[in-house]
Amino acid sequence: MTRLEASWLTDPASVAVMDALWEGYFVGGCVRNALLGAGVTDLDIATPHPPEESVRLLEAAGLKAVPTGLSHGTITAVHEGTPIEVTTFRADVATDGRHAEVAFTTDMATDAARRDFTMNALYADREGQVVDPLGGLPDLEARRVRFIACAEDRIREDYLRILRFFRFHAWYGAEGIDADGLAACAELADGLDGLARERVGWEFRKLLAAPDPAPAMASMASAAVLMRCLPGADPMALAPLVHLEQQAGIAPDWPTRLAAIGGEDPTSRLRLSKAETLEQATIRKALDLQDRPVAEIAYRAGAMAAHRAALVVAASVGGALPDRLDAEIRRGAEARFPLRAKDLLNAGYTPGPQVGTALVVQEEAWIASDFKLSRDELLSRLPPA
Repeated sequence: MTRLEASWLTDPASVAVMDALWEGYFVGGCVRNALLGAGVTDLDIATPHPPEESVRLLEAAGLKAVPTGLSHGTITAVHEGTPIEVTTFRADVATDGRHAEVAFTTDMATDAARRDFTMNALYADREGQVVDPLGGLPDLEARRVRFIACAEDRIREDYLRILRFFRFHAWYGAEGIDADGLAACAELADGLDGLARERVGWEFRKLLAAPDPAPAMASMASAAVLMRCLPGADPMALAPLVHLEQQAGIAPDWPTRLAAIGGEDPTSRLRLSKAETLEQATIRKALDLQDRPVAEIAYRAGAMAAHRAALVVAASVGGALPDRLDAEIRRGAEARFPLRAKDLLNAGYTPGPQVGTALVVQEEAWIASDFKLSRDELLSRLPPA
């Protein structure tokens, strides 16, 4: 028998909720990650109790019970500010590729069978004893991301599972993607067209944030999944980019990786936020300046965009990062144009468009001098007012 060791088993919130329910099992990501030695951020508990009974038991124990998804059997138990989702065992009655109509059950195996991957159909009791109703432990140990039963059936229940398949492979899979799952994703890729862009974008962010998303993204491209989500995207630069990041000790950065794969209109297709859209535009601005010195790029686009663009360019050509990259970026980002509008007014210019035009001309000359021209030298270059 397999038993997991995890500090959250004895967390006061976990103990309180389990005590209140008296019959419940940790399930899904928390069990999977604990067995893999990965971090756990959220706890989910499954129970045979109908949701109304779970609410009654939790409130009787003095816990808050929030009906966050009552029709699907989900409530949120809150212990001293810590939330834990509690969901009744359930079976899918009807699905449309996005949403499911469910019926409640007391059978764990039935509940497990409606989940996506075998490694997510693992349960653990309050002592950490693992319950594996569908035989998912061997897949987890082999780091094999495999759909439960028929891959096509699982995908037709929710087409987002296509993207989850690649994302889970990026995070938890070993070398070699599951062939049956890949074939099913390729066959049913047109189902992605009906998904909300927000859901697609969220999966892309999480996939690109994996330690090494390159193999999974390459598989997405081979299955024609990538082109459906982000036409024009090319994953070829991802593997070199990951290598450069690791060499430089840089943490995975999904915005840089998104810029590296490119694609048509990621703002709309992935529903990027305003801040994320600006971030991509700034990286693109730096990329458009790649024929300029690094310091100039950093001055015009900012230090972060210059560094991200340098990574993307080096990855795209299979080269190394430029020498003294960090020092040149810092020098450019810290450079300050020494001339101001008041200097031109003091030199006899009258307020108006000519002041702005003259400043632009002098700034370009200052940049071309590698930021060396002084204020006085710039003033001496001014044409007569």
